Amino acid sequence: MDKPTSTIPLLSGYGNYFETEAVVGAIPKGQNNPQKCPFGLYAEQLSGSAFTMPREKNLRTWLYRILPSVKHGKVVAAPEEAPFLTEGTKLTPERLRWKPLDYSMLVRSTDFIQGLFTVGTQGEPTSRDGVAIHLYIANCSMENKCFFNSDGDWLIVPQEGGLRIQTELGLLPLRPGHIAVIPRGVKFRVELLDGKARGYICEVYTGHFELPDLGLIGSNGLAAPRDFLYPVAYYEEKEVPFAVIQKYGGKLFRFSLDHSPFDVVGWHGNYAPFIYDLSLFCPVNSVLYDHMDPSIFTVLTCKSSVPGLAVVDFVIFPPRWMTQEHTFRPPYFHRNCMTEYMGLIRGIYDAKAEGFVPGSASLHSMMSAHGPDAVTFEMASNVELSPSRVGEESLAFMFETSRMLKLTDWALDPKHLDVNYIDCWQPLKKLASLQVE
Repeated sequence: MDKPTSTIPLLSGYGNYFETEAVVGAIPKGQNNPQKCPFGLYAEQLSGSAFTMPREKNLRTWLYRILPSVKHGKVVAAPEEAPFLTEGTKLTPERLRWKPLDYSMLVRSTDFIQGLFTVGTQGEPTSRDGVAIHLYIANCSMENKCFFNSDGDWLIVPQEGGLRIQTELGLLPLRPGHIAVIPRGVKFRVELLDGKARGYICEVYTGHFELPDLGLIGSNGLAAPRDFLYPVAYYEEKEVPFAVIQKYGGKLFRFSLDHSPFDVVGWHGNYAPFIYDLSLFCPVNSVLYDHMDPSIFTVLTCKSSVPGLAVVDFVIFPPRWMTQEHTFRPPYFHRNCMTEYMGLIRGIYDAKAEGFVPGSASLHSMMSAHGPDAVTFEMASNVELSPSRVGEESLAFMFETSRMLKLTDWALDPKHLDVNYIDCWQPLKKLASLQVE
């Protein structure tokens, strides 16, 4: 079988049913699973939903591969593969901010999986309900090794360093300013394009990430379906020892192969990994007064069983115009029935004057008061308002979840925290002078 070229073509369109083959004729015509597949390939179905889900919610892909996934060695526990990929155990309502992960913490060669650190979790992966937030840092590529997650989907947000993600369904290039979603069960490996990389991961145990409903916004705005990109079939026929790491019930396991698992010559279906360029997001906002709720910046959501209540929303704050009159334009002081985990990919976030640097993160838990720091409040209260660009050369994001996060010991270790974070609100002064008779 001839290999495809080294370029990385991609398929366009969110939620479409795709058909792609690296060798013409690899996908049988007329029957999904004939008695014998072309070229001696094996047919294998990957299901992302229950078989009996409604058609619009039914997710599955047929893979035509050189060897079926069932051919592998004995499964063994492998907690050493990512010692800090754990379940959270501790609750705190304190407002927290973390410093960026420092590459100096890597005392040896560390790949994408070995460099995973869990910030917090909530829910139970064994009952397929909940959410987790992780960080990654790496200084080497995964070699003859791959990973797949039985617990849920991963939304990967690079902050520094490009990635080349090899999946069973094809190749995905990923740079800071882009995101990737790897659905439950899809095997992948990560190659570093710049020698080192770090970023953020949101994991959902419940359902899958999907586009939010637009409601009164109408048919246009936010993320356009056509801008989501999927891999085309790409395979390798290698007979080499290969390690497969599996996340199952919050624990890590390992089994071996005598061949590369990336041997899918063709596939068709609607259950596949994808990437999205955040610069293509079309923001909507107020054009007269008041700061709008951050939900208007939702790129992807994972819905709960309660209409309008998300397990998690992925929200971004891109460069945009601000035009409101007689209005305090930055985020207002608030207490929220959601938990907000924020990260900064690049630039300066307009609601914080200092301390929130690229690669850092903050957590404002359910009903914990937060908002602009004292410096930002003073400036925004007195600035002359005119149409202006906000967040130029900046890109911040938020994982907003309806769950209270249980934090890990690693996340609460003071050496990773900005222990002075809450000081940013202490200079706020009493401004009211009321005389009540």
